[in-house]
Order: sequence, then structure tokens, then C-alpha cells
Amino acid sequence: MIGFRDIEIIREVVRQGSFRGAAESLGIAQSAISKRIRHLEDRLKITIFERVGRGVRLSAVGRRLYEEAEILAAQRDRIIGELTHDVIAGTVRLGVAETMTHSFLTGLLTPLHAAHPQLRFEISIDTSDRMAQALAEDQLDFIVVLRDQAPPGMQAVPLMAVHLGWYVSPAHFRLPDPAGIADLAPHPVVSFSKTTMPHRRVLEMLALQRQRAVPVHGSASLATMMHLVSQGFGLGTLPRMLVAHWPQFGLEEIAVAEEARLPDLQFVLCYDAEKNAKIGRELSRFARAAADEMITSGDRFCSKMNY
Repeated sequence: MIGFRDIEIIREVVRQGSFRGAAESLGIAQSAISKRIRHLEDRLKITIFERVGRGVRLSAVGRRLYEEAEILAAQRDRIIGELTHDVIAGTVRLGVAETMTHSFLTGLLTPLHAAHPQLRFEISIDTSDRMAQALAEDQLDFIVVLRDQAPPGMQAVPLMAVHLGWYVSPAHFRLPDPAGIADLAPHPVVSFSKTTMPHRRVLEMLALQRQRAVPVHGSASLATMMHLVSQGFGLGTLPRMLVAHWPQFGLEEIAVAEEARLPDLQFVLCYDAEKNAKIGRELSRFARAAADEMITSGDRFCSKMNY
């Protein structure tokens, strides 16, 4: 209905105050200016310019058209500027495993947004297996997930290892120091959801001791896990850094024998390198920096706690 060339002509007529001045400024015939404006008025069924002496001025509706057209022109100039001056902008659909939301996510997004303020984020919190499927189906652009859940064919950037421990509410359970598998096996356990590596590892460990299935309860919510453990529902397999951030639950780590130690959770940032190469490199850079900061903070915490 109205093109950017129309907007440029209207803008120049307003600046010059006449069709003649606009024609001289744009280097085209005055008759071409008059014809273009007349055809535009006919298509829109409005009067854009009113004659005043030898010049013209915008009508009331013409003023509204001019103001809206200026917004469109500014948006066009911004988009072209971003595309041609290496500006990173747009909406990033980011999925993050809950284990990594409490410190890592802020450490990633705050400096990333400061460096690229035109980025917008849609954040999803879910289990690693579901986010891997969403990435494969182009429902997410980037995911932070367990390494063993990284979808094939995607770029996987190593981030960090999250240390797991056995935790208990001391008001409800007493275990020997150190506790072996035989000491842990008789008790119910609250762990990650059943599709995850930690859940499978706990099942294998305890079932081997008791030679039968053991009650290992799964949850995709770490907050729910901590609530259950604090209320004496069972022992918990939890990330150390998360327990350190939520001291109000009053949980204590169980000292365990080597046989009962849990494997670390290895996290990676995954994305489709063909679709998101440019922003992927930048997001990877900030993600590694956030992970390094978490590792440093975790080392300070472990040193303080004598781990």
C-alpha cells in the first residue's frame, strides 16, 4: 500500500515545504513528485498535503501518516544497521536444566545482555531429555543439559562438572561415618527423575546391595527434592552447590565410602551450529565464563567446608 520510496518522498516534501524543493533535492522531476503523491492519495483515499500559497503542508491525516511512516523508516534503518554492523539481536529460546539455573543462569545472562542489549530471551526450565528433544525439533535454540543427553549432530560445548552428594535431615536419620552402600540401601532415596543418569546410578548401586528393587523416588524439581529430604521422607542425592545456596533446609551431607560416591553431573551447552553459528560462538564464550566463575566459587566453598 505504501513503500519506503513513498515515505522518502513525503519526508523530503515536508523538509522542503514544496514539491518543487523536494524534486530538486531528490533529483527527479516535479511532475513525478506530484504524480506519486496523487496516486498515493487515491490509493489511500486521503488528502496528504494541503496547498498553502506556493508551498504545501501536511493535512491532519497526512501528519498521522507522516509520523507512522517515520517510525517504519527508523525500524528499517535499525534492522539494516544491525545486519551490516555485526550487531547480535533477536530472541533466543534457551532451555536450562534446573541444576544450572540458580547461579549459572544469572552469571550467563547478565553480562551477555549487557554486551548485546538487543537480545531477548525466552527461558524454559525442564529435564535434559525433554530439552534435547525440543532442540532437535527446533522448539529451542540453545540448551544447557547433561552431557549424556546431548542430541546427536548438535554442537556440544563443555561447561562444568556439578558435584553430587548424599544428604539427610539429621533430625530424621542417623548414619555411620562413613556410610557404605549397605548403610544407605535400607532407606528410601529421593533423586533426580528416572530418565537421568544420577537416578539410574543410584538404582544400580543400591539394587546390587539388596539384590532387589529399592525405593528410589524421582523428581524433576530440585526444590521438591530438598523439601522432601528436609521433612524426613528419605535420603537425597543433591548438588552440593545447590544445598549451599539453600541453607534454610538444614540438610547435612553424609560422609560416604568410596563405593557409594556419586558421579559428577557433566553439563554442556548444545545448539545447531548450522542455524546459529554466530550467536552460538558468542553464547558459548559467555557460558564458559559463567561456568568458570561457578567452578571458582565452588572451589572456595569446598575449601571452606574442608571437602
